[in-house]
Amino acid sequence: MSQRKDGTDSGKIGERFDSAVLEDTLAEIEPASLQMREEATGYIRTLTMPDWALGRLLDLAVDLAGMTRSLRFPVANKEVLLLAGDHGIVAEGVCPQSSEITAQMVRNFVSGGAGINALAAVAHAKVTVVDMGVAADLHDLAFPGKIVDCKIAPGTKNFAKGPAMSRAEAIRALEIGIALVEQRAATTDVFGTGEMGIGNTSPSSAIVTVLSGASDPSAYVGRGAGLPTERLKHKAEVIRKAIELNHPDRTDALDVLAKIGGFEIGGIAGVILGAARHHKPVVVDGFISSAGALIAGALSPASRDYMILAHGSAEPGHAMMAQLLNKQPLLNLGMCLGEGTGAALAMPLLDAAASVMTGMATFTSAKVSDKGIRR
Repeated sequence: MSQRKDGTDSGKIGERFDSAVLEDTLAEIEPASLQMREEATGYIRTLTMPDWALGRLLDLAVDLAGMTRSLRFPVANKEVLLLAGDHGIVAEGVCPQSSEITAQMVRNFVSGGAGINALAAVAHAKVTVVDMGVAADLHDLAFPGKIVDCKIAPGTKNFAKGPAMSRAEAIRALEIGIALVEQRAATTDVFGTGEMGIGNTSPSSAIVTVLSGASDPSAYVGRGAGLPTERLKHKAEVIRKAIELNHPDRTDALDVLAKIGGFEIGGIAGVILGAARHHKPVVVDGFISSAGALIAGALSPASRDYMILAHGSAEPGHAMMAQLLNKQPLLNLGMCLGEGTGAALAMPLLDAAASVMTGMATFTSAKVSDKGIRR
C-alpha cells in the first residue's frame, strides 16, 4: 500500500506518483557492468569444456553477470507480473473477440486455469495479476487480494478517434509498473512480463510501426487472437489511419504511448524500467510485452541491458521489435499466446546459466588439461 503526499494511506499503487518518480527512475538506471561481463567471460573460459561449447547459454550467463554485478547471480525467486487492460480500438472490428473476454481471462488466471499458470509452475515462478484498466468491475478479486488494483480507467479510448489516453495517464501507467517492482525488488531475483487485453495487438503493431519509422503498418499486423486472414487488411488500414490521425512523435516515447498505446503496455514499460533501476533481469514475453520494451528502451536506452527477450512471437511485427531492441530471442517455438507464457518458458534457462557458473569445475580444480581447448 502506498502513501499519499500528505502521509495518508492510499489504496492503489501509484496513486501518489507524479512525473518526478519517472524522472528519478530514468536518472538512476545504469548500463550493465562491462567489467563484470569481462570477468564472467574470463571465468567461463576456465571451465571444463571446449571454448564457448554451451553457446548462447553462456552468452546469457555473461548478460546476467553484467546485470547483477555478480558471477553468482541470483535467479531462484521469479515473478511474472501479468498486467491487464482493455482497448477502445476493439470497436473498430480489429479482433474477433469482445472486450468482456479480458475480465473472463483475469478470473481464469486467478483460478489457476490459464497457460501462464501451467508454465509458471514449471518455472517455479509466482504470477501476480494486475488490473491496469480492465473494462469490468473486479472488486470481488481486488478486495481479497487476488489481483492488484491499479485501474487507471475502464480501458483506453479508441485511438482511431483520438489519443488512447492522456499524457498524465501514460505517466501513471509507467509509474505503476515502477511501483510494482519497487515493492518486490528486495525479494525477487527475476521479473517476467505478461499481459492480457483483448485488442492489444493493434496498439503494439502501431507502436512498432511508429518507432521503426515505417509509413505502412501492414508488415507488422498479424492475426492476434485469431482474426480471419481476410480481415487483416482492414486491421492494418485502421491502424494506419489512427497513426495518421494522432501523429505520434516517434522521438517522444511518452507521446507514442499516450496516443496509440495501452495501459498494460505502459505498465510493462514501467516494470522494465524499475527492474533496470535495481539491476534485476526482466524476461520479456512476446509481441505486446515487446511493445512495452520498445517504450522503455526509448525512454532509457540503458534499460535494454536488463531485458531478456524470451521468445520470437509468431506475430509478424515481432522480428522488427527484436531488431529495434538489438535482441535475439532465447526461444523460437511459434508461440503467440501472450500472458507471460514465453517468459515463464524461458526462465529455466536462467537457472541453467546460473548452474553452469556455480556447478562446473575449472580445468585447474578438476586437474584436466586445457591444452588445445581454451583460447
